[in-house]
Amino acid sequence: MSSEHFQGKYEVELKYRLASKSAFLAQLKQMPHEVMLEENVESDTFFDTPSRTYAKQGKSVSIRSMSPSGIQLWIVKGPEPDRCEAVNITDADKACSMLLTMGLAPVLQTSKTRSIYFLGEFHITVDSLAGIGDFAEFAIMTDDEAKLDSYREQLTTMAAQFGLQESDRECRSYRDMQA
Repeated sequence: MSSEHFQGKYEVELKYRLASKSAFLAQLKQMPHEVMLEENVESDTFFDTPSRTYAKQGKSVSIRSMSPSGIQLWIVKGPEPDRCEAVNITDADKACSMLLTMGLAPVLQTSKTRSIYFLGEFHITVDSLAGIGDFAEFAIMTDDEAKLDSYREQLTTMAAQFGLQESDRECRSYRDMQA
């Protein structure tokens, strides 16, 4: 796994709905890329205060468990749209218990099947959500806020290489789609 792909406090991410996951993957296979993992199941538990303080502030706190990879993450997003930080943890159940002790409550549980690929400094996730559809996310993480707009342009160009256009963009989070 190339951990430098997931370093930074900002994540520029463009999500597109896929008309055909198999066609997208066929196009990807024509490009030089590296596979991080394929067909992993990710289970996310989102936490908030009883009065939904974080949601009102545009923030999200979640614990993610991935199988079969065994990766476990604590993820905080917001309040800015590109703000995202994640840290590897070794015990998702203990982390959930700690959040409960702090007075937070689980407000949503989601699941998706995800594959992650690296194209140079960028990563592409291909996601399948039951009852919702298939998606590709083109992303990069950085600590350099000044590069966000440039990265957004580069990701748009990369998506176009896969035949994706603005009309295919999905701006809602998976959390919002599943809630």
